[in-house]
Amino acid sequence: MSLKYAVLAALLEGEASGYELSKLFDVGLANFWPATPQQLYRELERLAQDGLVEARTVPQERRPTKRMFTLTETGRAQLRAFAAEPPRRPTAVRDELLIKVQAMDGGDPEATRALIEERRGWARGKLDRYERVRDRLLDGRTEEEHLRTADRIGPYLTLMAGIAFEEQNLLWCERVLDVLERRVPLG
Repeated sequence: MSLKYAVLAALLEGEASGYELSKLFDVGLANFWPATPQQLYRELERLAQDGLVEARTVPQERRPTKRMFTLTETGRAQLRAFAAEPPRRPTAVRDELLIKVQAMDGGDPEATRALIEERRGWARGKLDRYERVRDRLLDGRTEEEHLRTADRIGPYLTLMAGIAFEEQNLLWCERVLDVLERRVPLG
């Protein structure tokens, strides 16, 4: 999948500048489709050229003029068609840390432990951030109320996937650290 559809989906939230989209990606989409601000700006330009988004300029007093982007009907139609297609292939994990863990035997167990502890810290940080986003989305409602009555539930459903992913990351890290702690040194 290209970044194109992630940007179009993000614009379902409404008009946004490139900066606002990069913040939205950091909070709402980074758990499943990360992108740098430079990638987003390039993609927004392509989408505008293809007629999938419209851009308007907004002068600002003490800041440079900014561009605000909205979905066009053509962009909405392409996004609907994309959303109805089955994924091309199943998700595959590509994680450098897993290669390092695979290769750890005969190496320095303390170095591996440090890498796992670092991953655990990242997972905790992301989970905390996702839970703050969840609280903001729920806005005092129960999850069931939100899922039954919200205008859009896609952002919440994808957030649930990000939360589950980081919870599993934490469980795996704890298990690995426990295994490393209990291992009897060879030799």
